[in-house]
Amino acid sequence: MKLFDVYPLYDVEPVKAYDSTVVDKNGIEYLDLYGGHAVISIGHSHPHYVKRIKEQVEKIGFYSNAVQNSLQSELAEKLGKLSGYDQYQLFLCNSGAEANENALKLASFYTGKTRVVAFDNGFHGRTSAAVAATDNPKINAPLNKQQDVTFLPLNKLELVQNELEKGDVCAVIIEPIQGVGGLDEGTTDFFQGLEKLCKDNNTLLILDEVQAGFGRSGQFFAHQYHTIKPDIISIAKGMGNGFPIGGIMIAPHIKPTYGMLGTTFGGNHLACVAALAVLEVIEAENLIDNARMTGEYFLSQVNTLPGVQKVKGRGLMLGLEFDFEVGDLRKKIIYDEHIFTGGAMNKKLLRILPPLTIGKSEIDRFVKALNNVLVAEKA
Repeated sequence: MKLFDVYPLYDVEPVKAYDSTVVDKNGIEYLDLYGGHAVISIGHSHPHYVKRIKEQVEKIGFYSNAVQNSLQSELAEKLGKLSGYDQYQLFLCNSGAEANENALKLASFYTGKTRVVAFDNGFHGRTSAAVAATDNPKINAPLNKQQDVTFLPLNKLELVQNELEKGDVCAVIIEPIQGVGGLDEGTTDFFQGLEKLCKDNNTLLILDEVQAGFGRSGQFFAHQYHTIKPDIISIAKGMGNGFPIGGIMIAPHIKPTYGMLGTTFGGNHLACVAALAVLEVIEAENLIDNARMTGEYFLSQVNTLPGVQKVKGRGLMLGLEFDFEVGDLRKKIIYDEHIFTGGAMNKKLLRILPPLTIGKSEIDRFVKALNNVLVAEKA
């Protein structure tokens, strides 16, 4: 049997990794400034993370949600404390797409409405309603397009108001900083306006923190820069440092009923321990502060690089926008300089999503390598 060929692959096969270093099958070391799509939050193979998972799998790795699992309650308590959302409720699943799927479903249950407002260049996953709310026709099958989704530009509050006042919108879903779309974000006035409009029109505000969450932006959640409190927050990626886990954090006014949401694998013992280990390391090593300070250092070093038109993002969720498409540049950085970076729907944007453990020396190495490639290109 062959693999279903849906990914263009770089000719690199990682076989082990530690902190921000990935080692391929030939023993070549790479600096990881992409973290496998912002998944690696506390560094590859962190000793505390490895220890916690080893200890847990020797006890019990999985059982169904038909029985008690105190690790879920422990995770909910720890997450609530560190994020500032201790009054919210936690539903656990397996991925960011599944988190957004459940968020949208819950919004429809709560409001009795069907339509969703999403935003240009937004990305929320590849399943059913989540992909329908993703602004990319190429990955929306006819089945997905049956969903009723209206896309609007960022920072046009009057357009959102016009849609919500029609009375059929169950949810507004938005990333605090767009990931795949290319690091664009709404203003504080826009986010605060969304919060008010949703409250006034019986519409739930969903903040998709799948990529920006868990400290990557320099706050626990990136929407906290705007001092708003959404109805539902979706989480995944950096939550498990590579172990598949996702979830939604749900405001206390939204009441559950049995059977409303469900999952087989969500919140299993290993997943909970992985997420707990991540939170424990984030707290013990002050990684949110490090993300903010290292991000500020990055910004101070890259503005003078040739071809850079704009630097986007916050913390360690960053993008460099060039005056040319960066596909070939990414290849040269991987093969010649041995550094992983990311791309975006914006073909001129280079995404930087490293582990939150990196420091100035790794940034210096990247800036030097990128400058070498850019200068060689111009020569």
